[in-house]
Amino acid sequence: MQSVETHLVISQAAERTLRYELGPNGYSMLHRLAEKTYSIEDVGAAIASGSVQTAGMIVAPCSMRTLASIANGFSDSLLTRAADVQLKERRKLLLITRETPLHLVHLRNMCTVTEMGAIVMPPVPAFYLHPQTVDEIAHQIAARAIDLMGIGEQQAESWSGSV
Repeated sequence: MQSVETHLVISQAAERTLRYELGPNGYSMLHRLAEKTYSIEDVGAAIASGSVQTAGMIVAPCSMRTLASIANGFSDSLLTRAADVQLKERRKLLLITRETPLHLVHLRNMCTVTEMGAIVMPPVPAFYLHPQTVDEIAHQIAARAIDLMGIGEQQAESWSGSV
């Protein structure tokens, strides 16, 4: 895979979720993967400007609150401002939502951001690949997200047979 500069913006809720799901080192593990990390309040950061060229943006996980903010144009944090910039500049915005079940407002917000040009990607496992571990499932979902961004060679394993 080609080298891609990554920028990290993380909400307080996402940081708490990381610590819960990945343990006390979850945030620092993710932080080490990013070339640049920003505070959620830093709306003056470079990625808040359309003049900064990017390949796009992945919001993972995308909470229903963040989805609602993006769908309704609330750029009240660096996360939602950077997402808004991707949309206004016609760049790729991939929202990996992970709430379930969904109610009508969630679905309408998903439709709204899709109409605006975003891609909504619930992290649904590719069971046809017969994953054996949670890591294999997570890797396939991450690889699919990278493929949707159009960065480098295909990463995700593809369906290659028939039923």
